[in-house]
Amino acid sequence: MTLLNRWDPFHEFVTLQDRMNRLFRDARGPEGQDESLSTSAFAPPVDVYEDEHNVTLKIEVPGIDEKDIDVRIENNTLTVHGERKFEKEEKEENYRRVERQYGSFTRTFTLPNTVDQESVQADYDKGVLKVKLAKKAEAKPKQIKVNVGGEKLGSQKTLESKPKSAGQAA
Repeated sequence: MTLLNRWDPFHEFVTLQDRMNRLFRDARGPEGQDESLSTSAFAPPVDVYEDEHNVTLKIEVPGIDEKDIDVRIENNTLTVHGERKFEKEEKEENYRRVERQYGSFTRTFTLPNTVDQESVQADYDKGVLKVKLAKKAEAKPKQIKVNVGGEKLGSQKTLESKPKSAGQAA
C-alpha cells in the first residue's frame, strides 16, 4: 500500500500541546470556560486505502458545509482545507463542556506517481469527504499468461531427432 502522508515532525507536539491545554482548562473549572469555546486548528481523521484501480481517501468532516471544503492538487500534492464554524445558536455561557473541535484544518498528502491527476473525484456524504484518485493505465497490474512447456519441449525433440554420426553407437 502506498503511503500518502507527508511527515510533519511538529504534528505530535501540536497534539500534545492541545491535550495539555485542554487538561489545564478542565482543571481550572468554570472560570476558564470562555477560553474553551475559542476555535483552533484541528486535523480530521483520514482513512487511505488502495486497490488496483484507485487510491481513496475518506476524511471525517461532519458539521462542515460542502462550500467550506476546498480540495486541490498542485505539484503532486493533494491539499484538503476546510473550516467548522462554531454555531452561535446557543449563548456561550450555557455550554458546560465543548468537546467537538472547531476552526480550520488543512491536510496535505503527497501523491504517488501512479495517480492520474486529471481523474480525481470528490464526494461529500453524511459527514465524510471521499476523494477518489484514479491510477494511470500503465500503473494498473497486468495479467501475464505463462506458457507451459512450449519452446523447451520443441527444442528437446529437435535434439533427439538429429541423425547419429557414424562414430556413435546405437
